[in-house]
Amino acid sequence: MTRVALLSREYPPEIYGGAGVHVEHLARELARLVDVRVHCFGAPRQDPLVAGTYEPWDALPNDGKGMALRWLSGDLAMVADLAEADVVHSHTWYTNFAGYLAQVLYGTPHVMTTHSLEPLRPWKADQLGAGYRLSSWVERTAIESAQAVIAVSQAMREDVLSVYPAVEPAKVWVVHNGIDPEEFFPDPATTGPERQGVDPAAPFVLFVGRVTRQKGISYLLEAARQFDPAQVVLCAGAPDTPEIGEEVRRQVGALAKERPGVFWVEEMLPRAELVQLMSHARVFVCPSVYEPFGLINIEAMACGAPVVASAVGGIPEVVVDGETGFLVPFERSGDAYGTPADPVGFASAIAERVNRLLRAPDLAERLGQAGRQRVLEHFTWRAVAEKTAQVYRQAAPRAGRA
Repeated sequence: MTRVALLSREYPPEIYGGAGVHVEHLARELARLVDVRVHCFGAPRQDPLVAGTYEPWDALPNDGKGMALRWLSGDLAMVADLAEADVVHSHTWYTNFAGYLAQVLYGTPHVMTTHSLEPLRPWKADQLGAGYRLSSWVERTAIESAQAVIAVSQAMREDVLSVYPAVEPAKVWVVHNGIDPEEFFPDPATTGPERQGVDPAAPFVLFVGRVTRQKGISYLLEAARQFDPAQVVLCAGAPDTPEIGEEVRRQVGALAKERPGVFWVEEMLPRAELVQLMSHARVFVCPSVYEPFGLINIEAMACGAPVVASAVGGIPEVVVDGETGFLVPFERSGDAYGTPADPVGFASAIAERVNRLLRAPDLAERLGQAGRQRVLEHFTWRAVAEKTAQVYRQAAPRAGRA
């Protein structure tokens, strides 16, 4: 059986973003098809799929460039354990370097999944400083030499070929993300919302995402000033920088002075509580300015929530306008940060679509039901694993039969 080494910064219980969720579920489903071994950063795990865990070298400084170097030091330790793999499959720039080195050292086919592209996230320079140049170099080096590149949406594939014209189109595959519909489902329980002080019987608008420019939370907070009476629930933590964290804090404070029922949840919620919030939300909002796929949208749809989301990246491949929610047209200003050409108009367009659902609970319920059905038909992890195994077979000759 083909031996596949999955390389990831994140793996349970240390997960903070969509890439970690992806690796968690992909590993479990791939294990039905191939011999999977996970190599990840962080503390030792008891998970039988985990073959190695790696702590970055803490002697390096803790500033932006030092953090980038720390992750690469973890890659050096990781690659030493990859000699026996038939395929190495890396996720995000944090482990792309280990995949690249395994290819160089052992001749092992390197498959990498692109969850985002560094050149399209210039705000990461605020977080990493000079380290952003290093992360960008790692990504370019890996993606141009990998045997296969998996893009999580057709839009992401187009971005890969545009940003990295040296990459051969034939080696870029599209495999959408997925979810487990038994973990994300319409849950009638209310302990999660109630623990946060949210009234599950009253309408509320929900946002879930990191505090980063990419997720567009500032535009949502501006739009919320125009919402009809409803609670506004923001599950938003892990700010990229102290500056954006403080900016959002000021906006949330100002909004709370204008309208009652504003809740900001900064803790990482247990999945069961997050599912309950999604299940009871009248509207789920994703105002991202950059979103290669937008896994959070199918999680909300699986819970029966209608989605209002920016028409960027892979989101239009997930949310069907007028059927599972509403798409908000998005025109970029042309700057490197993905700023909308008309920020005020963008916020107003979000508010208009949210209000349409707040005023029509029957419509919201119908779109929510259609959203869950779409997830069940198109976005399961078993389908993701089967398509990924096909990439191994066709793009990595050394892998043999998956």
